[in-house]
Amino acid sequence: MEIVISVIIGLIVGGAAVFFVKKYKDEIQKKSARIEAEKILSKAKNEANKIKKDSEAKSKDFEARSRKNLEAEIQKQKNGMRTKEQQLEKKLKEVDDQAKKGKDDNDRFMGQLKDRDEKLKVQEQKLADQDKKSEEELNNLKNKLQTVAQMTQEQAKRELISSLEDEAKAEAAKRIAEIEQETQRESQMRAKKTIATALSRFAAEYTSERTVSVLALQNDEMKGKIIGREGRNIRTLEALCGVDLIVDDTPEAVVISGFDPIRREIAKRTIEKLMEDGRVHPARIEEVVEKQKAEIMKSIREAGDQVVVELGLNQIHPELVKLVGSLKYRMSQAQNVLNHSMEVAYISGLLASELGVNPKLAKRAGLLHDIGKAIDHAVEGSHSIVGAEWAKKYGESEDVCHAIRSHHDDEKPNSSLAWIVHAANILSHSRPGARRPQMDNYIHRLQDLESIGNSFEGVLKTFAIQAGREIRVLVESSKVTDDLAVLLSRDIARKVERELPHLGSTKVTVVRETRSIDMAR
Repeated sequence: MEIVISVIIGLIVGGAAVFFVKKYKDEIQKKSARIEAEKILSKAKNEANKIKKDSEAKSKDFEARSRKNLEAEIQKQKNGMRTKEQQLEKKLKEVDDQAKKGKDDNDRFMGQLKDRDEKLKVQEQKLADQDKKSEEELNNLKNKLQTVAQMTQEQAKRELISSLEDEAKAEAAKRIAEIEQETQRESQMRAKKTIATALSRFAAEYTSERTVSVLALQNDEMKGKIIGREGRNIRTLEALCGVDLIVDDTPEAVVISGFDPIRREIAKRTIEKLMEDGRVHPARIEEVVEKQKAEIMKSIREAGDQVVVELGLNQIHPELVKLVGSLKYRMSQAQNVLNHSMEVAYISGLLASELGVNPKLAKRAGLLHDIGKAIDHAVEGSHSIVGAEWAKKYGESEDVCHAIRSHHDDEKPNSSLAWIVHAANILSHSRPGARRPQMDNYIHRLQDLESIGNSFEGVLKTFAIQAGREIRVLVESSKVTDDLAVLLSRDIARKVERELPHLGSTKVTVVRETRSIDMAR
């Protein structure tokens, strides 16, 4: 028991001793930490004071430099202002000097004007006195003349006018007689030239079936699409193709009328394409027409290439080959011009072989002899002269060009080649059934109608339709107004009456279209 008590007392005493020892150590550590914190705080205060002093020094230095720079800038601006003020004062002085000089010049000029005005008044007075004196002298002379001539002034005037009229009538009659003689000589020369020329650049077949094309439709509903709302589609087709579309009661068919087979073919292909596509409106029609024109031109070039290869010719300019191909669609007195040209080429080659002339050169001249018929009628001159000019333009020899010019006696043949082509041309078109002369007059009438329409300013294109009973004139909307279109139709009609009085009734239609186009982006 005592041992237990002793152990307990010992534990209590030991625990108390440990507690006091630990407390003592904690006090020592706290004191050390406090001393260390005071040292750190003191060091921080010293560093803060040092930084504050450095900042104040730097701030004072920056303030001094800024003040110095600002004073320098202010001084610079003052110097600039002073310089500008000096320049302004100089300019003001120059302006004052100029104004003063101008005022002096103006005063001097006004003085000169005043002196000149006084001189003019003096001169005017002198002229008035002279006019008065001259009038008095003229009256005296008139009185003397009336006394000598024994007639009044009015009687003298009438006598003078009568004598001048008689003299003018005599001179006019003499001039009219000279003009009539000159016209007669000129008309005889031109008549011989015209009779020997077949103007068939826009020729067609003789039979009426060949002046129209009949287009078969799948059903009659297609006619409504062709006509369009208020007829806009059919008007666009007729204007762009230069043909007349006849949409009547004929079941499932549309008639395309026009004397030019190229135009009819373009119109036919266009309608077929539109019916196949199903979209029919003016913009689409214009697009398809341009595409079909390109395809027709392609077929023309292919036809020309085929003929050149068949005849065994080479080194012909592509433009001439294209003109040769377009002869496929030209007719002269119901004879196809391309077939006629090939016949002339073959006959020329045979004749040249017999006569010892170069047969290839003869074929070349024979093929190109009617090339002028493929050239647009806007180029003036007979087809032989125009054809020779174009052949020369595209590199053909002078022998070939001379043969082309002389095949209708527009120029006298002076070479074996020219005589060969001349003879071959006669042999080709004079064989039985080759030509029908009645067709030439018809084609000539259509060509003259289009030429008359194209001769007026502002006209884009003229189409002769309905066998020459109507001409449709497309004009530029920017140059021809609605009012001018009325006058233009009347002027064209009067010119047709003067130049082609034998035609009978001909309808003149002027078409003016205004388009406004913008792009949505």
